[in-house]
Amino acid sequence: MEVKIGVQFAGRELALESAQSPADVERTVTEALAGKEGILSLVDDKGRRVIVPIDKLAYIEIAEATARPVGFTAS
Repeated sequence: MEVKIGVQFAGRELALESAQSPADVERTVTEALAGKEGILSLVDDKGRRVIVPIDKLAYIEIAEATARPVGFTAS
């Protein structure tokens, strides 16, 4: 599953592939927004951790991974 994080005053978004379900990612984001720590921490499918201060979040997009076609198509 793909997660895109928009960060205020950043020229581009953060994108990561996660093995978590969309519901799990949404729950993590919701808990971070409601929590007192002030950070959002997500782990991608390779074990890398992304930590973003909550007050710098612009948006979070959660999308199912789509299979990309391989090869050529005949018209």
